[in-house]
Amino acid sequence: MDLIDVFKTKKIGDKVTLEGWVRNNRDQKEFGFIDFYDGTSINTLQIVYTKELSNFDEVCHILAGTSLKVEGTLVESNGKQEYEVKPDSIEVIGDCPADYPIQPKRHTMEFLRSQAYLRPRTKTFQAVFKIRSVAAQAIHTYFQEHNYVYVHTPLLTTADCEGSDQMFKVTTLNMNDVPKVDGKADFSQDLFGKQTYITGSGQLHGETFAMAFKKIYTFGPTFRTENSNTKTHANEFWMIEPEMAFMHLDDLMNVEEEMLKFVVKDVMDKCADELKFLDSFVSKGLIERLEKVVNNDFVKITHHDAIKLLLESGEKWEFTPDYESDIAKEHERWITEHFGAPVFIYNWPKDIKAWYMKLNDDGKTVAAVDLEVPGSGELMGGSEREVDLEKLDELVKIHGVDREQIEWYLNLRKFGSCYHSGFGMGFERLIMYLTGIENIRDVIPYPRTPGSCEY
Repeated sequence: MDLIDVFKTKKIGDKVTLEGWVRNNRDQKEFGFIDFYDGTSINTLQIVYTKELSNFDEVCHILAGTSLKVEGTLVESNGKQEYEVKPDSIEVIGDCPADYPIQPKRHTMEFLRSQAYLRPRTKTFQAVFKIRSVAAQAIHTYFQEHNYVYVHTPLLTTADCEGSDQMFKVTTLNMNDVPKVDGKADFSQDLFGKQTYITGSGQLHGETFAMAFKKIYTFGPTFRTENSNTKTHANEFWMIEPEMAFMHLDDLMNVEEEMLKFVVKDVMDKCADELKFLDSFVSKGLIERLEKVVNNDFVKITHHDAIKLLLESGEKWEFTPDYESDIAKEHERWITEHFGAPVFIYNWPKDIKAWYMKLNDDGKTVAAVDLEVPGSGELMGGSEREVDLEKLDELVKIHGVDREQIEWYLNLRKFGSCYHSGFGMGFERLIMYLTGIENIRDVIPYPRTPGSCEY
């Protein structure tokens, strides 16, 4: 019997059989209290045992982390809970020694990262990873209900979407004796006969399916070699990347807003207890921030107007806003606080965006958009894709992309091309926003960051 079902359907006087773990055991000589959980609910159920229990002395010495089987009756509680369990029997399934690292006290996030294989047993991480699970399902539900096809794009690729300098290289060559031609590695002797990467994005492959199914999405792991130790970067993370035929930039923004509101609302509906816990102990005001996302219209502003607003704000910036440059974290924060809502910033300078984005008629900007959300900054990035083959050819040259690697992608513009758009959303960024957790290392089970690939 799952604990969450007990909380939902059982009443005082019902017999229950539970299997789970001890969060804490407080022995009061004549009786004791076990804080019991099984992972199906963030809430614990109190088991109050007395000397009537045949193995009372053994149960008194049970330590945190021990797994149990409990059979008993739900009775009215003298504490804060509606009821507690009066046990008929408590059986130890797996005992736990006194040096168990997750003791019933508050631990720092840094310490828990060092115990990544045990940290899912804490309330904080049970809340985070339950929300991660529900959010993942909500994403699939949204797209499936709106006629999108789920595409599994390859993890091994020769396509350079984000820049080969940011992609992990894959090889079967002997690194201690690399065959060479003209002083360079001879990849013709490699397994695939050419230089191969671990994907940094499924976008290019996704576009090929959008040209067949109209609306598709990918949802899977991606990898970048960025040597960045910020709170928002990891070298392995998950991405959601929809691609949609017959959609301009305005249509794209509408999809982003509708999808995000759907996911946030679904999490709020299904993870109320987890959000309440995180609001109380991790990020004050979390629920209020999420409610604002669901209930408010998102703001739309061009990059030019956003920079103008920043320059006229009277604020003293660490990094001065620039019409030709990206915006800094401090700018993202100010803009979202200024409007009190998520903000779409669109029509960015072409020189700071990717090679596949559609050039606007002004010749200076591209039809790109970033979604900034209060408290977290950039959550999504997308664009209308360039469909003019001549312009795309020029962009490929300017950005130094190997044309031979993406000939198939360029051919899409010859064979029944149409205007189309897409965006990417880092799943961990979304979970950070949904939970109020500040560090990406704490929203993915086993984080891979520079200098750290434990477990």
